[in-house]
Amino acid sequence: MVNEVVVSRVLQRARVVFSAIVLALSVSGPARADALSAGIAAVGRADYVTAARLLGPLSQQGVAVAQFYLCFMYYNGRGVPQSYDEAAIWCFRSAEQDHAGAQYMLGLMYNMGQGVPENFVEAHKWLNLAAGHAPRKDRASWVRVRNAVASKMTLGQLGLARQLAIDWRPKPER
Repeated sequence: MVNEVVVSRVLQRARVVFSAIVLALSVSGPARADALSAGIAAVGRADYVTAARLLGPLSQQGVAVAQFYLCFMYYNGRGVPQSYDEAAIWCFRSAEQDHAGAQYMLGLMYNMGQGVPENFVEAHKWLNLAAGHAPRKDRASWVRVRNAVASKMTLGQLGLARQLAIDWRPKPER
């Protein structure tokens, strides 16, 4: 009886959340998707100024993919001034939403202390999360990088990093 009540409440909340998502997508979905596709295409053809113009507002709205590309552009100074600090902000926001590429870049940034303090525990955590759902073509190299970071850590640090990765949960758009 108690389980049925709990399940009923969870399903009711899920319906409300799903309805809100559908409404939000129906209002802004197509225009947002068009801008995202155009921004990614601009990156693909190395038109970074256009990419920044299209992806910047989407990044502000919390779109993880746009945030990842903005991170890449700030990290490399493409279409925007080169800034590890700005890159770290956008990588972190995207990584929190479970974007594997952003998690990988954020791990690299923690490993090298670029835009964030050097921190091998955080580096390993993010690289471990990234490797867990890396694109097939990248998985082996991402695992090698994660393992290279692990080689600089004590067993205690490694255990902590692994536990942080296990306990980690994605955050909603921000």
